[in-house]
Amino acid sequence: MSVQHTALRPIDLARLVGVSTQQIRNYVDAGILPPTERTDSGYRRFDTRHRRALLTHRALMKGYGADTARAVMRAVHEDDLPRALTLVNAAHAALHEQRLSLQAAGEALETIAGQSPDTTSVPRSGLRIGEVAARLGVRTSALRVWESFGLLTPQREPITEYRRYSPVDVRDARMVSLLRQGRYPLPQIRPVLDGLRRTGSSEALRAAIARRHEELTLRATAMLKGSGRLHDYITAHEAPEAPEDR
Repeated sequence: MSVQHTALRPIDLARLVGVSTQQIRNYVDAGILPPTERTDSGYRRFDTRHRRALLTHRALMKGYGADTARAVMRAVHEDDLPRALTLVNAAHAALHEQRLSLQAAGEALETIAGQSPDTTSVPRSGLRIGEVAARLGVRTSALRVWESFGLLTPQREPITEYRRYSPVDVRDARMVSLLRQGRYPLPQIRPVLDGLRRTGSSEALRAAIARRHEELTLRATAMLKGSGRLHDYITAHEAPEAPEDR
């Protein structure tokens, strides 16, 4: 049974998702919505195909992000289904890697948090920023950014103002590095370090890892919903149109 297409105005689509009518036209130009026909007077013709495409795009954005959602919809409308599915699969693979990285980071962080700072491998004068960066495998610019967020507080040499990282600073830098590998946001790392410095407890660390796991689960759920919407959109011509929701 073929799907019947009901005429819609740009304002109808705009109100559906809370954007401007110009944004709807932009979506067409970007390939997010399928091409439109024109009336004799030059106005674009929209119908339920565009409504389904719009809702599919919005669902994809929640799970896959704006860039991937746009690229997937463009591929679909260019009749390049393999490319669209490759983009979807790549996003799922990236999320899986984030889960594995977070798990590994969590295990390593528990070990670090349970240890006293290593005073044997750090000289009494401390390490310079380049030496710490080399040990952690990060750039010196990353250490400076972490310091600007209040995550690291190395001492300064009196005359040269060079940074000097103590064993505690090196431990904290290693923890920040591992949390960043787990894609943990910088503003949310500070409570973890503060709790460890203040009480020596890793409870804040466990809570931080748990929150990040929850975020990834929510994103995976949104991706599942988005991919289901995408499947329905791609196969819409094979079945009668079903009622739409947001």
